[in-house]
Amino acid sequence: MQIVELEPPYFTDLIRLANAVHGDNYLNPASLLQMYQQGIKQGMNASFVALDEQQNVLGYRISFAAGQWQADKWCSQNLWPVAIADMAYFKSVAVCEKQRGKRIASTLLAKSVAVLKQQGAKAGLAHIWRECPGNAAERYFSQAGGNVLAIHPQRWRHLSETVGYDCPICENVCLCSAAEMLLQF
Repeated sequence: MQIVELEPPYFTDLIRLANAVHGDNYLNPASLLQMYQQGIKQGMNASFVALDEQQNVLGYRISFAAGQWQADKWCSQNLWPVAIADMAYFKSVAVCEKQRGKRIASTLLAKSVAVLKQQGAKAGLAHIWRECPGNAAERYFSQAGGNVLAIHPQRWRHLSETVGYDCPICENVCLCSAAEMLLQF
């Protein structure tokens, strides 16, 4: 396995994996391009992919540089230990089913954190999908040092209603909750 910076040649495979794990219409070429750009600051890319020997995407981590994302109503800024200007954002991660349990997500997170620190971030925020199988996402982020700040019910409902996001757990409208978690660097 090889970990490399996310680049456009990997977009198609990444979108396929993201939509298989997180649900149809989770990512598309336009949304991924914007997210990719949000991770690049000072010439450094904070997003990564894990590749097999044939250069197939096994997993990915999309991260936004501090100052290159917008807080929304699901952000509890009053609970943050750093200003938003110093806060990075961990947007998305997925690992193909056959490769889970091999520390790929943890390795991708460590690579992102290293770059985010070089970019000047002091912490990173994530909205962790609590209904993922076995709540593995929250466990993985906690093991990396993340702390739960708040729980946000129906975090992705608006995406079901506005852009046709098809949650793999819920029928019709996504009712899944998010754990707002912070990882201080």
